[in-house]
Amino acid sequence: MHAHAAWSNRPRPTPPRSSNMHEVVQEWYANYVEVEQETLFELILAANYMDIKPLLDLTCATVASMIKGKTPEDIRKTFNIVNDFTPEEEAQVREENKWCEEA
Repeated sequence: MHAHAAWSNRPRPTPPRSSNMHEVVQEWYANYVEVEQETLFELILAANYMDIKPLLDLTCATVASMIKGKTPEDIRKTFNIVNDFTPEEEAQVREENKWCEEA
């Protein structure tokens, strides 16, 4: 059986139940996506372009696990995202989306 076939037949938690992919998927899959961030995003683009849903699911789950449990500031740091909100805009967005933090 091809590796992608094995991945596609396995139920996957959505969102991942852990930020550690080794706790979410089998070791081979977790090791496969232990790559530099740039490579991971290139894999996502390639999987999407070639319509390889199991690989797209695996790589997107990996990104989700990188975000899980982090603050917006931590996420910005992880993905090198510049915060272009003014303090007032950020406070407004947090207020409008307070329900997200309650979950």
